[in-house]
Amino acid sequence: PPPTRASRHITASGSMTMSRGMLTLGVLVAGLVASVSARVTRPEIRLSDAAARTLLSASDHTYKVHEKVPLYANKVGPFHNPSETYQYYDLPFCPSEGGAGYKPEDLGEVLEGDRMVGTPYDVSFRVDRDNESLCRKELNAKDLKKFRKAVKDDYYFQMYYDDLPIWGFIGKIEKILKPGQPEMRYYLFTHVHFDIAYNNDRVIEINVSTDPLRTVDITDGDSVNVEFSYSVKWKETHIPFDRRMEKYSRYSFLPQHLEIHWFSIINSCVTVLLLTGFLATILMRVLKNDFIKYSRDDEVAEEQEETGWKYIHGDVFRFPRNISLFCAVIGTGTQLFAMVLFVFMLALVGVFYPYNRGALLTACIVLYALTSGIAGYVAANNYRQMGGENWVRNVLLTGSLFCGPMFITFSFLNTVAIAYRSTAALPFGTICVILIIWGLVTFPLTVLGGIAGKNSKSEFNAPCRTTKYPREIPSLPWYRRALPQMCMAGFLPFSAIYIELYYIFASVWGHKVYTIYSILFIVFIILVIVTAFITIALTYFQLAVEDHEWWWRAVLCGGSTGLFIYGYCFYYYYARSDMSGFMQTSFFFGYMFTICYGFFLMLGNIGFRASLIFVRHIYRAIKCE
Repeated sequence: PPPTRASRHITASGSMTMSRGMLTLGVLVAGLVASVSARVTRPEIRLSDAAARTLLSASDHTYKVHEKVPLYANKVGPFHNPSETYQYYDLPFCPSEGGAGYKPEDLGEVLEGDRMVGTPYDVSFRVDRDNESLCRKELNAKDLKKFRKAVKDDYYFQMYYDDLPIWGFIGKIEKILKPGQPEMRYYLFTHVHFDIAYNNDRVIEINVSTDPLRTVDITDGDSVNVEFSYSVKWKETHIPFDRRMEKYSRYSFLPQHLEIHWFSIINSCVTVLLLTGFLATILMRVLKNDFIKYSRDDEVAEEQEETGWKYIHGDVFRFPRNISLFCAVIGTGTQLFAMVLFVFMLALVGVFYPYNRGALLTACIVLYALTSGIAGYVAANNYRQMGGENWVRNVLLTGSLFCGPMFITFSFLNTVAIAYRSTAALPFGTICVILIIWGLVTFPLTVLGGIAGKNSKSEFNAPCRTTKYPREIPSLPWYRRALPQMCMAGFLPFSAIYIELYYIFASVWGHKVYTIYSILFIVFIILVIVTAFITIALTYFQLAVEDHEWWWRAVLCGGSTGLFIYGYCFYYYYARSDMSGFMQTSFFFGYMFTICYGFFLMLGNIGFRASLIFVRHIYRAIKCE
């Protein structure tokens, strides 16, 4: 993985069958975007299946001696601002002969801000080069200003050689101590050295380093003559081709990191055991006493004052307010939960290996589109069971409940990226492709699911009949209200995942590599279990004080973990990262808002479903007249 700023040495090394629906979608999208040109403003988009997204086969990576292996430059940007990336030739590097030739990009690569472009480096297979001149050029005042800013902001560059990523820094800053105020000097690296390992006719590993002694002082002056150069050294290795990507994932499996991951799991398991023990001993004992009390004969019951959860049996299954919105939340949450499970399935079978550029984003878009029918079906079916009649409005609300806020957020952030001339700004052709996927796949499947749900014959089948008029809810203390209950409900699930959150954030918003998907899946399952249990407990306490409006409360308590995760974003940004600038700040908080909103919907659905099962169970166990 890319190193910390203290190290200037950058190192790098180097099918499954999809469902028929995915293949159909891939062919559809590929046909839709075939006319998009491969320029930087309109990179070519190809949405292929998983087999095409894996590393090319060994036969495609075989080379003969002196055969030219293309070296593509990807992007440059501040090391501490991973979202703020720019095109390689935004800085006045040596141009490629015959002009910059851009490599066609896949959908996920464009979403990640990749813009592959050819470079003038001649790194032919097994050909050593010593101090090869790349170009000589005179840097004018404008060029020097760009390089000074790049060195000051700690810019790095990223390249790809035979699908292996490599990184290097643009320059360095030296502080010269002088009486009064220290002076800062900016130096531009002019020489890079490639150490490349090969096994027979294949490239296995590549290391890139800059020579700290071969620099040019660009602190002062309006014009500087610079000669850029490079050198190449080949060496033989016995590492097989199919293991060349292991070096990238090795960081995640360092002993000290594995210890922390397992500590996170043990911490989460202890939380689950404590919570389940609480439910098994306290809650079940209380329920047992309740069942005994409510099973007494009618004469004794008539003499007692009616209190407790049994006496609101005529109201507990009264459907909530705003049933269209409620059903849309449950439907969208079910879809997101199914999508996350499918993403984990792909991760566990090895699709998302390190630096498989854009594979995760591509999978999320495709799976979200293909699972949209689940949202339509669940929302419309629940809406029909609750007596709703305007199912068209319900389907439209379901289709826009998550996509709407996400589109608004994306529109703002893409405008910011365009203003910064960053590669994070999506080209118009890519935006059209995503909109076409939504219009031809996501929305139609939502409507079809809604029609199927509307015509479903399933019924709600409440264990107790609902009275005509709602029972008055007694006045409750402040800690029984929604906001304090959400704080209590979200804290325990968040405490079960917060250790793992740091590694995820460092991977998504940094340059770390996260590959231990099995541990992440275990943590996710624990998160779901803890959310379900704590929501059940709070639902029981709510019913015990005769508050029968538990439907929305279960959703809010279950989804409150998303609010805690968003709160953790502020801690991570200010205390654990070095991100700065308006663009990076807006990207971080904007897209994390969308992700946390998705978590709110997904876990809110989990909380409601767990509470519904619990409420059905306890009211079936007593006689409700």
